[in-house]
Amino acid sequence: MEKTLERAMYATRWVLAPIYLGLSLALIALGVMFFKEVFHLLGIIFTVTETDLVLVVLSLIDMALVGGLLVMVMFSGYENFVSQLDVAEDTEKLSWLGKLDTSSLKNKVAASIVAISSIHLLKIFMNAVNIPDNKLMWYVLIHLTFVASAVAMGLLDAKTKHH
Repeated sequence: MEKTLERAMYATRWVLAPIYLGLSLALIALGVMFFKEVFHLLGIIFTVTETDLVLVVLSLIDMALVGGLLVMVMFSGYENFVSQLDVAEDTEKLSWLGKLDTSSLKNKVAASIVAISSIHLLKIFMNAVNIPDNKLMWYVLIHLTFVASAVAMGLLDAKTKHH
């Protein structure tokens, strides 16, 4: 009875597989939005102001960071919680594949969130004259919360690895 229960519980990890597949669909949607923004930019390239151009480029960088975060979570999450990816030797293999445990994944996700938040904050600062001071303060506080959380997670991870 116990072995049957344990096998059944262990098999439920496959419930995560469609979730990771869903993240790949989200990555495709992000790619479509990225190129939609690029094509929109090409149509206005000769009339757009420098500030607006920088804001669009920051949005593209933001989407690229989110895309990288999605790939990292999809692959390492699948490998950590579902099954090892069988990538053929003659296939291009990501250097970090199979090397990210849940702790390092958590830290990389936190660092990615800080980077994404930094880009959002930079976009807001470029338009600061049109944003009320109290909203600017909240944006900075939220960003600092992300930074403090990432630092705290990194410190906790470093402390637990030494003991």
